[in-house]
Amino acid sequence: MSSSRIGVFDSGLGGLTVWREIRRLMPNEDILYFADSKNCPYGPKPPQTIAKLACEIVDRMIAAECKMVVVACNTATAAAIDTLRQSYSIPFVGMEPAIKQAALNTKTGKVGVLATKGTFDGRLYKETSQKYANNIDVMVQIGTGLVELVEADEYETEKAHSLLEKYVVPMIEHGVDQIVLGCTHYPFFKPQIEQMVGNRVAVIDPAPAVARQVSKVLIEHDLQNNNSHVGTDLFVSSGDVGAMRKLLKSMTGKTYSESEVEFGGQRFNALSVG
Repeated sequence: MSSSRIGVFDSGLGGLTVWREIRRLMPNEDILYFADSKNCPYGPKPPQTIAKLACEIVDRMIAAECKMVVVACNTATAAAIDTLRQSYSIPFVGMEPAIKQAALNTKTGKVGVLATKGTFDGRLYKETSQKYANNIDVMVQIGTGLVELVEADEYETEKAHSLLEKYVVPMIEHGVDQIVLGCTHYPFFKPQIEQMVGNRVAVIDPAPAVARQVSKVLIEHDLQNNNSHVGTDLFVSSGDVGAMRKLLKSMTGKTYSESEVEFGGQRFNALSVG
């Protein structure tokens, strides 16, 4: 594995929405993506369990000589980012709650946040809400079942549409004009949500802002690859890679081949172009 890779991890496939934005912004960077599909979803798990899983993943990424790690999971960021920054010397970028952007842009004074229980319970969400949305009417909704639909490649099904209606329609009726997608899995539902809300409501995906922060951190630590380098991608999973292959094909139009790679002293299923 390359010593110049950016490590990106999530509980499963949701972090691919963050990988996509990093790849668009930084075509010269090599990226190692790890989906902890075996332990997905993280949302219902205790914070201590999530922090332990995150540390195990970062240990593997450091063994693979990743130069920085992106915690492309709102729940894992909430549970583990402080521990990771205290425990390791490499730089980390986590998922910042996009409620700040929603609070600054709302005209109605009402915003909706769709996220996991772990995100809502985390320090980052609470602090950001208090700082930027103290005078805003914030309607929160736990997106139970949505992560599982993405992991099963069922995010465009009628079942998904019905579940989204259950979560989104009350927000529309409440009068929100901003909906924050507080889980990296949820941008896969963005087209359906936008169809439901029309042009009355902005649907906020935080991934582009996270990618910009990754670029900023690379520059600050002088870790960028040479501009002449053509970036490569390796996708590793603690579970099956079938759904990830389908999702990547739909996201990129490329065909991915399966192999086994050593990642932190253990063999895992992996995907790469070709």
